Amino acid sequence: MDERLERGATAERDAAQLLVAAGYEIVERNFRCKVGELDIVARDGDVLVFVEVRCRSDGDHGDAIEMIRRSKQRRVTRVARYYLAAAAPAFERCRFDIVAITAGEPILLKDAFRVS
Repeated sequence: MDERLERGATAERDAAQLLVAAGYEIVERNFRCKVGELDIVARDGDVLVFVEVRCRSDGDHGDAIEMIRRSKQRRVTRVARYYLAAAAPAFERCRFDIVAITAGEPILLKDAFRVS
């Protein structure tokens, strides 16, 4: 397996473990469709959460959180809309969280960005 793919898979596994430890229920991992991919779909109580996972092996070129710019937020939002239409899950509210992993240290950012 390519080193980059392996690092990404490890980051997503670590993110899922962090989310479960924080009380989330994982609904889906790596949801793929014609418009893109969602790393993790989870529930935090009655909230449906779309989680973007980003990792950097070190902080030499910035933190992982800096990798999620406005264009990436728009792509995640577009895929989330597709997911809602296709899966039709029951939910009261939804939000976008980020798990950023820099040099092996995962950080959970709840409600990291909003759809406008």
